[in-house]
Formats: sequence, C-alpha cells, structure tokens
Amino acid sequence: MRLDRFHRVRRIAMALSAILVSACGGGGAAPPPPVSPGLVTTRVSGPTPFAPNCNGAAQTGTLYPDAEVEPYVAINPASPANLIGVWQQDRWSNGSSQGLGLAVSFDGGQNWALRATPLFSRCSGAVAGSVGDYQRATDPWVSIAPDGTAHQIALGATGGVFQAGSASAILASRSVDGGSTWSTPIALIADGMQFFNDKESITADRTSPAFVYATWDRIAASGGGPTYFARTVDGGLSWQPARAIYDPGTRSQTIGNRIVVLPDGTLVLAFTQIDQAANGSFTAFYAVIRSADHGDTWSAPIRVADAMALGARDPDTGAPIRDGSTLTEIAAGTNGQLAMVWQDARFSSGQVDGIAFSRSSDGGLTWSVPFRVNGAPAFAAFTPTIFIADNGSYGVSYYDFRENTSDNRTLPTSYWLTVSPDAVNWSERKIDGPFDLAFAPNAEGLFLGDYQSGVQVDTDLLLFFVRTNPDLANRTDVRSVRTPFAPAGTIRQATAKAEPLSADFAATPLFKARVSDMLEREVGEGRQPRRAFRKRR
Repeated sequence: MRLDRFHRVRRIAMALSAILVSACGGGGAAPPPPVSPGLVTTRVSGPTPFAPNCNGAAQTGTLYPDAEVEPYVAINPASPANLIGVWQQDRWSNGSSQGLGLAVSFDGGQNWALRATPLFSRCSGAVAGSVGDYQRATDPWVSIAPDGTAHQIALGATGGVFQAGSASAILASRSVDGGSTWSTPIALIADGMQFFNDKESITADRTSPAFVYATWDRIAASGGGPTYFARTVDGGLSWQPARAIYDPGTRSQTIGNRIVVLPDGTLVLAFTQIDQAANGSFTAFYAVIRSADHGDTWSAPIRVADAMALGARDPDTGAPIRDGSTLTEIAAGTNGQLAMVWQDARFSSGQVDGIAFSRSSDGGLTWSVPFRVNGAPAFAAFTPTIFIADNGSYGVSYYDFRENTSDNRTLPTSYWLTVSPDAVNWSERKIDGPFDLAFAPNAEGLFLGDYQSGVQVDTDLLLFFVRTNPDLANRTDVRSVRTPFAPAGTIRQATAKAEPLSADFAATPLFKARVSDMLEREVGEGRQPRRAFRKRR
C-alpha cells in the first residue's frame, strides 16, 4: 500500500474511532497525563504564501502545502521583547521546501506577526539570475547581535544532489528593524553539481556586533565533507571568503556544525563526524573544535562521545521517523558552562533512543560522561534541544512515544521539557500533546524537523516547536509556548536522578551494525569506497 494512501486510511479510521469513543463515554485505558497547568501554546505559522508552481520549474517528489517544519527562534539582546522565528514552509518529500517562513514578536512571544522572508528561493520572490535564484530552500537559522542586528541564513538548492544542472548555496541576510524587513542575500558560497553544501547555522558573537559566524558541511561528489566556515567583521555588510577549517578525510564527513560563543569570546564549534570503513560500515562521534581568535585558527577536534543512536521508529509498524538522530545540540551559558544533548540508545541496551546529556566546565576541553535525562526510558525519545538559563539551570526539550497506544492506526506523540538546577535532579513537564505524528509530511520518514528551538525570555523558557494537525491540507504548524525555566511545585513532575553511563559500556556487534545501518540510511549512499554521502536537506 502506498504510504500516502495508508495515511489517509489511518486518519479516517482514527476519526471514526474518536467519534465512537466519544459516543460511548470513553472507557479502556486511562487518559494521558494533561499538559502542565497554565500552559497555552500559540500558533505562529499561518496559511502558505506560496503558489504550488511558484518555483517556476517541473519538480519531482510530493509537495506538502501548508506544512511547516524545522523552526528556529532568536531573541534580541538590545530589545528582549523582540523575537524572530523562522521555519521551512511547504515541505517536499525528497528534500527542502518551497521557501522559508518568518514571524516576529515585539511582546515577548505573546503575539506573532508574519513577515516576508529574505529572497532565498524563487517562491520567496528571487528573480532569475539573482543571488537567491533557487528552486527550494531549507535549514533556516537566525541569530541576533548585541546591537539588535538580526542575521538569517539558509540553504538554497536546485536539482538533485550531484545531478547535472544541480546547484546549492549558503545565503545570508540581515535586518536592522527587528526582523520586519531584510537585506538582499549574500552568497557565502555557491556551487554546481560537484559539491553540495548542507546543514548551515549562523551565530552572532555575544561579545561584539561586528563578528558573525556561519558554518556548514560541504560534500564533494568525489568523496569527503569538511567543515566550512565564513565570517563577517562588519556586522553582515560583507563576508570574508568561505574556507575549510576541519577536514576529516575523503571517507568521512561532518554534519550539524554549530558555533556557540563563550563569555570570554572563545568560539566552540560542535559537530558530528561520520566515518565509513573499508568494509562499508559506518560509525560516528560527536566532537568540538575551539577558536580563541574569532575563527582565524582552530584547535584539533576534542571528542565528546561516540554516536549510538538508532533513530526513532513507529512502535507499531517499525516505520522510520525522520528525527535528529545524526545531530547533536550545544548551548553555552552566561556562566561559561557548555552542555550538549543527542539521541542515544546506550541507556536501553540498544532498544530505543533516549536523550543523552554531557556538560563541560572548562570551555569544551573536557566533557562529562553522558547520562540520560528523558523521563520515560522504555519509550523512544527524539530531537532534543538544550538550553542553559542565566541562573545556570539546564533545560532539555524533546518528543517521545510514551503516550502511544496499541492502535496502529495512530501515532500519539508528545513534547516534553525537563529542567534541572544542577544537572543531577530533573523535573519533567508535558508541554504539548498527544498529537498524531502520522499526519506529518513524509520526507524519508515522518518529519517535524531535524531540530526544534527555544530561548529564555525573562525567567521563562519560550519553546518554538512543530506539532501536527489532524488535517491533511494543513499537516503541521509552528507553535510557541512560555513556561517557567525553574521547577515549579504546581507543575506535574517526574523527578529522578540521572543515570550515568557505565565507564565499561561496550556496544555489541549487533548494536554497532544497527547504528551503522541508521547512519547509512540517514546520510549514506551505498557502501562503495569514496562514494559521496546522500545529504538530508
């Protein structure tokens, strides 16, 4: 049965089941735990502004109009009531979206207003021959400098990866009015079919509005995928030439490159390195590199942990979920602390992914042994985001399947936040759900985004995330919610001491093979030496 048809049948059955349960007055399993008291989510995204044929060319794949995924939000240090959120708008099944979406808030996230995005794709208004003349756009990211200048970055792409006529570029734009209007994009790099640029991020330096940093991976058709880096020293008016700052070799690539800035100005760049052995198997690990001179020079990699994610799957059907299983997330606190989170199956003896947490108190030179922070270890947890509050508290958000039922026609999924003042005791609350993940667009798996986001607003944490709607014409929306960063007695909690990983943990050959299969499924293209990686987009 075709997957789209399966989803339609599944949705109809779910709706009929809901009507019958309502008519019969319920019964059966106990109702799921409620969302934490006082939490009200706000819909941020709206109807698509794009026409189906706005990219002006015949396309392959399935288009999901009105499907918003992969959101990111930033707060304005110069005016903390000002927030800017971005996301992919109208997702394609085979990579990227028609364009990006954007909204701004000037009251701390209580209200949001949609704004036109930079000209990152044809659907957003880029004309033929312009810098943003690409069929699709993806991987939205935004960061705001100390003087209030906002910087946005995106990947523009045309055609299939490494196919004749294909192209990709990393595009940057700036705003000086809180995100309401944006400058003409600047291409930090632009390539044809021999290279593919992917998974970019942008970071404004917290110590100086002049410095802004961009990083991504650049995959060669002949093999290899080094970490690339570009910076501006004039607040985004111009950008210095992009260059490779770490090359893992022709049988390896990096992915998920992300820079954070410590209070003393040190840059810490986190990434995942994926290696392919001569026998075709894949392994990966998480690492950081550091720079004390605004990116002029960089240290050798500092290993944080081995990658041991399996990727989330539908517990009923085994179908893969498109999640953040190959990525790590990093945060830097105003107190100089660093923390990283990622999906990891080591805590369940290789059964399901949990959320691993590690921290560093010396600027990333050493890292703690990973430990689990998700509250329901028997159920797959995925796509975590890490936050460090100004008072030093930690927060981790993620999705999980603990509220799934035995009914394989639906896939109830919930969004959670766990917070800790000391990285030892964690207090968990439900933010949203359950919602039916099976309504999500299918992009090599049900897809809400490779990442979600959030920022501290006053003493609250504003979470910026995607959930599904029970509507095939409007499958997903970006939503925001404010919740106390600190534990609160009025919030339903599940507090437990984190579980350290045994120092003598050894993955079995079967588990290693399953991790390799996940890596190949997510980013690999065959097992022949020197074959390029198929990118996620």
